[in-house]
Amino acid sequence: MTSSDLSVPKLRHPEKAHRQSHPILRKPSWIRVKAPTSEGYRKTRDILRGNKIVTVCEEASCPNVGECWSKSHATFMIMGEICTRGCTFCNVATGKPDALDPFEPGRVANAVSKLGLRHVVVTSVDRDDLEDGGAKHFAMTIKAVKHKNPQTTVEILTPDFLRCKPSALEMVIDATPDIFNHNLETVPALYPTVRPGARYFHSLQLLYRVKELAPTIFTKSGIMVGLGEEKNEVIQIMDDLRSANVDFITIGQYLQPTPKHHPIKTFITPDEFKTYERMAYGKGFLMVSSSPLTRSSYHAEEDFDRLREARFKQLQNSMQF
Repeated sequence: MTSSDLSVPKLRHPEKAHRQSHPILRKPSWIRVKAPTSEGYRKTRDILRGNKIVTVCEEASCPNVGECWSKSHATFMIMGEICTRGCTFCNVATGKPDALDPFEPGRVANAVSKLGLRHVVVTSVDRDDLEDGGAKHFAMTIKAVKHKNPQTTVEILTPDFLRCKPSALEMVIDATPDIFNHNLETVPALYPTVRPGARYFHSLQLLYRVKELAPTIFTKSGIMVGLGEEKNEVIQIMDDLRSANVDFITIGQYLQPTPKHHPIKTFITPDEFKTYERMAYGKGFLMVSSSPLTRSSYHAEEDFDRLREARFKQLQNSMQF
């Protein structure tokens, strides 16, 4: 069975019911995926649930969950299942979050150990209700994972810390993640309808600031396409990210979770994704992942290895001049 055979998904979160409905377009052949059934998938699911771990894989209805979990790869989502933002592309619940769980960093570290992860991705909901946006909790989770799993590299995908003091970001950086990822998600013109609680240039500045604080930490950002953006706007994002010294860009097809979410305007073809990839490398990114099924943490472990190799080659080349 493929995802195209499934019925239109039910609305998981009633707070989105007031939104206008948009028909869900039939997926083209290059974007259909098989339903998860493998033994590896079930084992990963059991470990995560046994440790009470929330994953963005499930919460955001990622199409790659079957493939990734079959390899014991999962993206951990900390600070609860309820987000304080109402982005129209996202399938995570919006509302008033619960209090932070002080034992969560330890549970994440334990799950990383049980899954035997060499590289782990940790993300979160937005927590505008917290003075530091959850920065301390992020830092505690990074430290817990590294303490219990000293050989594991940690990639974080953070919120924008929009209403926080500069010390919030500094706290996260002091915990020394190996990759700092913050997604721009879409082009500036679409922010009012797609990402209304965020600010494009603040997110860009956040990524720039990470490099100022810790030049050796890899930075990463991603966007979705197919939301109604123009090609020249995607190219402008690439230039903006390079101006912020971002190392790694991901570009993937937006998939509409339910009729109450932002509609898909178009399906970008694999050839168009390849064109974006070539353009991004031409602009100086060390690493580019551009394909219909690309997501922030898709093939994250392999991409991290390639990213380190690319930096090493870059340093070698610079020493020759």
